[in-house]
Amino acid sequence: MEQNDAEVSLRKKSVRSPEQLDDALHGPSPGGGLHRTGKSLAEGGPASMLICYALVGFIVYLTLLLLGEMATQYPVAGSFNAYATRFFSPSYGFALSWNYWFNDAVSVASDLTAAQLILQFWTPWNSWVISVLFWVFLVSVNAIHVRAYGELEYWLSFLKVATIVIFVILGILVNVGVNHSHTYIGGQNWNIPGAPFVGGFAGFANVFVTASFAYGGTESLGITAGETKNPSRNMPRVVKFVFWRILLFYVLSILLIGLNVPWDYPNLSNKTTTTSPFTIVFEMAGSTAAASFMNTVILTSVLSAGNHALFAGTRVLYGLSVVTPHRHAPAIFSKTTRSGIPIYALFATSSISIICFASSFIGSGQLWGWLQNIVGVSNQIAWLSIGLASWRFRKAWVAQGRSVDELKFYVRWTWPWGPYFVVITVAFLILVQGWSSIMPIFSPVNFVSYYVEIPVMIIMYTAYLFSTRTYTPIREPVTPATTPGNVTESADESTPLIGTGIGDRGKKFRSAFDIVDIRAVDLYKDEYVECDDDEADDEEREKRLDTRFRLLWRLYYLIA
Repeated sequence: MEQNDAEVSLRKKSVRSPEQLDDALHGPSPGGGLHRTGKSLAEGGPASMLICYALVGFIVYLTLLLLGEMATQYPVAGSFNAYATRFFSPSYGFALSWNYWFNDAVSVASDLTAAQLILQFWTPWNSWVISVLFWVFLVSVNAIHVRAYGELEYWLSFLKVATIVIFVILGILVNVGVNHSHTYIGGQNWNIPGAPFVGGFAGFANVFVTASFAYGGTESLGITAGETKNPSRNMPRVVKFVFWRILLFYVLSILLIGLNVPWDYPNLSNKTTTTSPFTIVFEMAGSTAAASFMNTVILTSVLSAGNHALFAGTRVLYGLSVVTPHRHAPAIFSKTTRSGIPIYALFATSSISIICFASSFIGSGQLWGWLQNIVGVSNQIAWLSIGLASWRFRKAWVAQGRSVDELKFYVRWTWPWGPYFVVITVAFLILVQGWSSIMPIFSPVNFVSYYVEIPVMIIMYTAYLFSTRTYTPIREPVTPATTPGNVTESADESTPLIGTGIGDRGKKFRSAFDIVDIRAVDLYKDEYVECDDDEADDEEREKRLDTRFRLLWRLYYLIA
């Protein structure tokens, strides 16, 4: 993907404060995970929930390390979509980009539907009306300036961080006896009938998609890399701290939820309403007001998730419209306002959120479950694609004779097994997590929500492959376009895997699957070059860490 003038303009106009954007991207726990734990607990039990969230958390962390390695080297609009196109396959990148845009658009609808469920904690009144107001609010914020988005995310992130810390402390106190019944809970809820594994293997597998939905959005830190100031410094910092955020926001919180809340608690997950385990724990502490406060925080986290999904989806659609030499989306989506907002891409992304109105007919809980499955699987496809892109990127880096010392973000312990692990484990999750829709009773609707993404990706991949005629057979050996370490100007990210002069190996259809030739891809294009502003930013950070308030600044950078 070319880093054209429109993209450079977007970077210059959009971002002023690196700390603010870091917070906006991944300072908080990702999205609406606070609300979705109830479904996991009800369907899989406490042990399944803890194991699945921990395993998916490790996969996500490793995936972000791989993405950070590429995004730091090439901070372009589109991120892993652009990397999949550049290093793996243009046809696959096309299908992935449109799939992920739809994922973000549906995520907004899902979060607005979740907001309806949360509002039922206070009133059964037509909550969809409030969702419409939330939709108008999110679109307005994203239409003003990226700094408005960043400012909103900053304060919502700070609120969630503080609340999660309070929840962890309160959860421990409730477990040891500081609750309305003044009884020690310990591990009792792991020993009630049905626990700790609810629903057997089907229940265990089903939690994977819920966990993937909860972790969704973390991979989009690279999508906004094209708008990040000083990416060679800020991107690695954000990625490294993801481990601690996962440990605090998910693993520890999930453990406390499983200990304190029984899996069969009323209304944890059904067709019409859901109750957040976080709210239940606050109620167990004997404070209705505290429970209302927690529910308010959960509502803000859902709005934060919707805000983030709308922002990311808009940038994905913008990235599709600026791909060269052939656009993947109409040129109108590349138009920006004076403040750098891709306004038409924003309107197109937000329009998909009309899906949330369907909740009036089929029930908010049922619709939310379907949307959650679709988005969860789409997130997994994104992670798998990052693994594929990283695998090809690293092979190209080695094949062209470049040293790992040239990488701006080199994660030594993930070489060489990291990409392979991500691809294999995520592919396994995609295939097995829909087991509950097949056994013991086949559910067509649930089956479609788990697996519809796979044929859609194949159809879009094939359609692009044939429409660009990249399937044309190669009848004669092709003279090598490049040699390792010497890339010619004729090669770019769209160069298919055609004959390279290293033997035809008896195959006449070298380009049948439109796979990029790792020896021809240009590894120098779009590489980030640090400027004076980046050095000034580094100096300011070092000065802050060298004052008597260094501990407070370290704490600030750790959280923010």
